[in-house]
Amino acid sequence: QVQLVESGGGLVQAGGSLRLSCAASGRTSTSYTMGWFRQAPGKEREFVAGIGWITYYTDSMKGRFTISRDSSKNTVYLQMNSLKPEDTAVYYCAASRLGGGPRTVESFAYWGQGTQVTVSS
Repeated sequence: QVQLVESGGGLVQAGGSLRLSCAASGRTSTSYTMGWFRQAPGKEREFVAGIGWITYYTDSMKGRFTISRDSSKNTVYLQMNSLKPEDTAVYYCAASRLGGGPRTVESFAYWGQGTQVTVSS
């Protein structure tokens, strides 16, 4: 089992930045693909970014969001810049045993509890 705990969410004004962290524990492995998803009220959970041997993003977030990994700390980060009100959502960290750049919810076996990000206009 893998346990994931997100932190770093909060309230920020439009144009601001936040850095989310995801601390992994349990049977972690650097071979896992780690991902960030988000879910806004009334909407489906959507893929934001992933990191395995490479990093990859949803096109609309490329350039504003950066995913990174510190394997020595078993922690994955999501740096979010130039935030917009439409970025408001609960952000989830997830882990997948799959390679090849998984992007679907079903591809990720382990999930954190989520952290709220609210961007005011």
